[in-house]
Amino acid sequence: QLVAYEVKRMRAEEGNKQKILRHIKELAEKLYKNENPYPAVTMHKVQKPTEGCHLRLHQKPFPRLDEGTVQWIIDQATAKLQTAPPAVKAEKKCMVPSGPPIAAILERNGNALANSARRLEVVRNCISYVFENKMLEAKKLFPAVLRAMKGRAARHCLTQELNLHVQQNRAVLDHQQFDFVIRMMNCCLQDCTAMDEHGVAAALLPLVTAFCRKLSPGITQFAYSCVQEHV
Repeated sequence: QLVAYEVKRMRAEEGNKQKILRHIKELAEKLYKNENPYPAVTMHKVQKPTEGCHLRLHQKPFPRLDEGTVQWIIDQATAKLQTAPPAVKAEKKCMVPSGPPIAAILERNGNALANSARRLEVVRNCISYVFENKMLEAKKLFPAVLRAMKGRAARHCLTQELNLHVQQNRAVLDHQQFDFVIRMMNCCLQDCTAMDEHGVAAALLPLVTAFCRKLSPGITQFAYSCVQEHV
């Protein structure tokens, strides 16, 4: 429905943050109502008697229940249940027009996709330069790589590329390589959100226990010792 009816409105709003926010709020309300069609029913909690209460001396006797009143309450509740709406919301089917051709939307997103592809290429190239010991080339690309880490796709790309090098038994690094890899991992984790916890952060866990450097004979430093402060 959004694609079919709201495209003109969305284009008109593109420069106006207030209108965009109002539109998002309206959408959020619709989605919320769709997920929660019935208001929450308040449950009455019956308090449990305290421990040792039966030992008290001045206990009041339980009052006699009036049979007529109890039956009246039951009848009232039964009548309410019979008039209550069905528990499942009936689904209304409707035809939604196809809206503008998909090409029009892709044209607008074309530049963004091209930029994203370029960023991923920069990340891949930089990692290749680091592992090929072409440090000058890696240094030139490094600021662009750190900027690219703002995007989730680039963070995923980093974990995939590093994983390939681990599989090729290239996990023991020299000092410069180790420094580059650690800075990339730190930047990646710094820009992670809660949504990345089970994706990017989880993918980095086996990598930080694989990449290492030899500090002196018999002493090895693993990558996790440099990135373990992240939440």
